[in-house]
Amino acid sequence: MSEPIRLSKRLAELAGCSRSEAEQYIQGGWVRVDGVVVEEPQFKVGDQTVELDPAARLEAAEPATMLLHKPAGHDSGEGALPALALLAPANRWAEDPSGWRVHKRHFAHQAPAMALEPMASGLLVFSQDGRVIRRLTEDAGKLEQEFIVDVEGELAPYGWNRLTHGTQFNGWPVAPFKVSWQSEQRLRFAIKGVRPGLLQHLCAEVGLTATAIKRIRLGRIPLSKMPPGQWRYLPVTERF
Repeated sequence: MSEPIRLSKRLAELAGCSRSEAEQYIQGGWVRVDGVVVEEPQFKVGDQTVELDPAARLEAAEPATMLLHKPAGHDSGEGALPALALLAPANRWAEDPSGWRVHKRHFAHQAPAMALEPMASGLLVFSQDGRVIRRLTEDAGKLEQEFIVDVEGELAPYGWNRLTHGTQFNGWPVAPFKVSWQSEQRLRFAIKGVRPGLLQHLCAEVGLTATAIKRIRLGRIPLSKMPPGQWRYLPVTERF
């Protein structure tokens, strides 16, 4: 039995490539050890069979951005029920149009952006790309978000006029927004500068109680028909 060595070293010897190229092949999911894909360059191999996929190509390890349909009750960040735990290969949306190949590295160091309150469901962004996180943080007040809000109660007299002609939240004026009825108990908001409690406040101002909140669009990115608890990749060609 040969002395175990790093998979990247063994592959470099077999394929006649550099160690850094071997690491890219491995992290790209192109290498099998005894028929099983291994994505860790530091994985130790002895007498196992190491194979490089004939279709293998060198690809830069680009940071991944993922869009999750967060179920209500899950926390955007840390908490008792973190939405991050749903970013797993088994939860990928079957209709993900991106065509990306799933790699273990894509699930590491994912950070949330444009957080949703625990009670809210809908589109939530996770990214490994600091540029994406920074842009969404800096542009949070400029990006229009679209929400469906289920409500209970009776609209107060002149409530619609008050709702559609501006109000305040925590002492600050709310930026102009669009709101429409989707049904007798459902409102649709297109609004910027959303903060925790804002949509509940807007409803309460006119005698309504928000019972469910769902974000269906963030900038130009829609939730589409992705089911709760599932995710898809966001290609670099799609812009918020």
